[in-house]
Amino acid sequence: MTQPHDLGVRETAAALRARELSPVELADHYLDRIERLNPRVGAYVTVTAELAREQARAAEKALLDTADPAELPPLLGVPIPIKDLNLVAGVRTTFGSAVFADLKGFADDSVVRLLRDAGSVMPGKTTTPEFGLPCYTESPVAPPARTPWDLSRSAGGSSGGAAAAVAAGLAPGAQGSDGGGSIRIPSSACGLFGIKPTRGRISQGPISADLFGLATNGPIARGVRDAALLLDVMAAPMYGDLYRAPAPGGTFLSFADRPPGRLRIARSIETAVPDATVHPDCVAAYEAATELLVELGHEVVDLPRVDASELLPHFETLWAAMATTTPVPPESEHLLQPLTRWLRARGEAVTAPRLLDAQATLQGAFRLALEMMDEYDAILHPTLAQPPAPVGYFHEQEPEENFARQTRFTPFCAMYNISGQPAVNVPLHWTDEGLPIGVMLAGRIGGEGTLISLSAQLEEARPWADRKPPIWTE
Repeated sequence: MTQPHDLGVRETAAALRARELSPVELADHYLDRIERLNPRVGAYVTVTAELAREQARAAEKALLDTADPAELPPLLGVPIPIKDLNLVAGVRTTFGSAVFADLKGFADDSVVRLLRDAGSVMPGKTTTPEFGLPCYTESPVAPPARTPWDLSRSAGGSSGGAAAAVAAGLAPGAQGSDGGGSIRIPSSACGLFGIKPTRGRISQGPISADLFGLATNGPIARGVRDAALLLDVMAAPMYGDLYRAPAPGGTFLSFADRPPGRLRIARSIETAVPDATVHPDCVAAYEAATELLVELGHEVVDLPRVDASELLPHFETLWAAMATTTPVPPESEHLLQPLTRWLRARGEAVTAPRLLDAQATLQGAFRLALEMMDEYDAILHPTLAQPPAPVGYFHEQEPEENFARQTRFTPFCAMYNISGQPAVNVPLHWTDEGLPIGVMLAGRIGGEGTLISLSAQLEEARPWADRKPPIWTE
């Protein structure tokens, strides 16, 4: 028999509008699952049960008081958790750090307000590593986020808690963020569809600065259409944003129902990390995706080989500098994780001329690269170079080795944070052991619509949303 958590975002919203589900009963259902299963999955760092029930009661009243369901906001009563890097006024926000273990949000991030205005209910804050810096989710303030497909393995990061929540049936969809792969990495590790939008599509405001433009908020969901709907809700430019994405030419959800036509797609399995080796399972996923794209009528060619290894130190300079942007009182520095202290020390040693040179070098390189990549409708890569990693694989190492392992694990994602292009994880492949292996599709600047159309076509040809990990039925 169908359970409420079997429904995706759009299905949940439709069932609520049709009064087949009660927002209050739905909130209780998810809160019960979170209480029972979260200790094993590590999806939530803070559960906001009282707030969720209050919002659910308000949603139920709106449903009863509104004669025309079309007048209701699109996510009315739908539980959507918020990543613990994002501020929610009056709600604990730790940034994955013992330094801020008792901090209460002093404002709402713009994306939080947009999700609330759309009627969503917030069951809690999802786990993230300290300041969102690593590609795995292990922190001193919460249990590790684990992929529900194998609880001995990491859900990835930094939106690991968000992905674990959706994959374990602890939320129908989630908000995440991505500064170097942090939506796509956990989406791959958890068998989900995640979108890193075009730079400037979703505001970082009002507190966080855009600065280098590497990071963006975005959706994580089981299906393409659910993620597209969440993107529609989140995508609103705000005053003061440094970047603004081109208008999409319709709702993102509408693109899921538009046939993509015959596309010209480039592919590459070459990494910018010289010592990164792509695991056979990730190669198999990449080749299988290529075969499916050809089968669907698309032209697939190899991307011209470009050695981008000399750009890696410049990205690392920006990443280290970003690690310093969270203010930490000197008396609390000892509470930081070893990796964070190591990255902040590197960042504090960066001079202003060196920082500007790194940004300028990356921009110059991608001016040339974007002209070349713009010849293609989409570009295919493995999302990750390895299957989901065991919990502790990174975290138990000394900082330098920890960071080196991370760069070898995820050598494909960060280039699209640098360029600002949209990119998605498509969960088309599972190993013989039952581990999800994603592939990444990147698009032109402003090209989320094409990626959504293409991904919806892939989803129809090789459906994945009905695949559930064992914990799903508990």
